Amino acid sequence: MRLSHLADYAVVLMTAAARRPAGARLSATELSGETGVPLPTAQKLMGQLAGCGLLSSARGASGGFALARAAQDISLADIVEAVEGPIALTMCSDSANHECILDAHCRVKPHMGVVGNAVRGALGAVSLTELAQ
Repeated sequence: MRLSHLADYAVVLMTAAARRPAGARLSATELSGETGVPLPTAQKLMGQLAGCGLLSSARGASGGFALARAAQDISLADIVEAVEGPIALTMCSDSANHECILDAHCRVKPHMGVVGNAVRGALGAVSLTELAQ
C-alpha cells in the first residue's frame, strides 16, 4: 500500500499545523512556504481537509485555518481518508459495484473487509500528535 502524493502532502500540512500552538490560525501560503508543498496544492488540500472537519476556517483579517480538533484526536487514518476516501485495499472491498472477472468464484472477497479494518486500525492508532514530534 502506498499513499498518493496528495495524501502524503496532506499529512505534511497537518503535521506542520499541529506543531503550532492550539488554535493558531495559518494560511495556505504560510504552510506552503514552511513545508515546500506547492501553494495551489496546499490551498486545495486545506479546503478539502476543512470540508472533512479536520481543519476549521475563518475569513477576515484574523482568519485562516486551524486544527478543528486537538491533534491527539486526529489520526493518520482520518487524514488519509479525507483525501483518499475510505480505506479499501482492493476494488471489491468497498461498497461500490466493481466488475471483476473473479467475483462469482472469489473466496477471498468476503475476508477483505477484515484486512481493510486491520489497516484502518493501524493507521487510526497513529495520532497527529505523534506525527508532529
